[in-house]
Amino acid sequence: MAEFYPKNGRVILHIDANAFFASVEIAENPALKNKPVIIAGNPEERKGIVVAANYLCKEKGVYTTMALKEALKLVPEAVVIKPNHAVYKEYSQKIFACLAEISPVIEYASIDEAYLDITKCSHLGSPIDIAVQIQQEIADRFHIPISIGIAPNKFLAKMASDMKKPLGLTVLRKRDVKHVLWDKPVLEAHGIGEKTAAKLREQGIITIGDLARADTAKIRAIMGIRGVRMRDRVNGIDDRPVDPEANTSYKSIGNSATFPQNLTEPAAIRAKLRGLSQSVSGRMKQKNAVSRTIQVTIRYDDFTTVTRSRTFKQDIQDEEQLLAAAESLFFKHWNGEPVRLLGVTAQNAVDKRTETTQMDLFSFQEEADKLEPLYTAVEALKQKFGESIIKKGLQ
Repeated sequence: MAEFYPKNGRVILHIDANAFFASVEIAENPALKNKPVIIAGNPEERKGIVVAANYLCKEKGVYTTMALKEALKLVPEAVVIKPNHAVYKEYSQKIFACLAEISPVIEYASIDEAYLDITKCSHLGSPIDIAVQIQQEIADRFHIPISIGIAPNKFLAKMASDMKKPLGLTVLRKRDVKHVLWDKPVLEAHGIGEKTAAKLREQGIITIGDLARADTAKIRAIMGIRGVRMRDRVNGIDDRPVDPEANTSYKSIGNSATFPQNLTEPAAIRAKLRGLSQSVSGRMKQKNAVSRTIQVTIRYDDFTTVTRSRTFKQDIQDEEQLLAAAESLFFKHWNGEPVRLLGVTAQNAVDKRTETTQMDLFSFQEEADKLEPLYTAVEALKQKFGESIIKKGLQ
């Protein structure tokens, strides 16, 4: 098996549980098999935002964050189910525990994605043998379909796993990058979002190949140092290791709310800050996370945005602690003008058990992460329907 495992390189798998929330619901209720399934926050009233959908729905044009009423126009026969985060978390724990039995070098990217470094696993067979084994075991034990990308680095492994869903198994080598990736739109490069893709297109960078060939000065001017790194990655260069320590880093936990009417009264502002502090505190407690740096975001009617933070000597987690810090920051820096948006964020949040035990790494559906569909959906709800929707969604 040595020929499959380079002496000076890595073999990395990216594991992606396909349509995870919907797949879990089908695993829990086999009667849903072969039926279109949508996960949404308010199925009783048939409104809200699509949090997840299975492939029978996706094939008809349903996507995450689509208004449920629009999704039901495309798939009127769909079964709509309210999210059950506790069950999704349980499945995630069990699936990732199986992966850790293959290799301890594992990095959790979200509730349904992980990178697995199998460089030292030649005794288990070829990389394809290991990937097939993982797919079969997860399907047999949990009835969850997964796609796996096999590559020499994390970027290519992620790109590979996205190429075939559900139940895909794709190998992507550095020598394949030019003919496999370069003709694709630049938006399909992992790490390039809609706004960045639009900026790149304005500068004539239309495809991944255009990005791969871009001049250093030009790409740095558009995207900064991140652009240079992205150019390396689409050329097959990515030296980032699979980092188990990344699993213990939260970075920040926050919520914001845009109001249908601007706020001018201190009492109303305090009430909104309390609601935001309550939701952030709840998510911190679920993660057993603490922070010493609290940030408040204020956006005025003219869209001027101010962020102010303060670092405290003690760990903060409780609602009242967060609220006191948020109020202090807000009323110190508020200029008295009408407020359009408020945000409260616990920055540099960490697991308070880090020094004694390894934290629970499977609460990613609670993250306000760019890649997590649940909180993308919550943000869309918040923008469209106001703060009351946020409170209901987090209870």
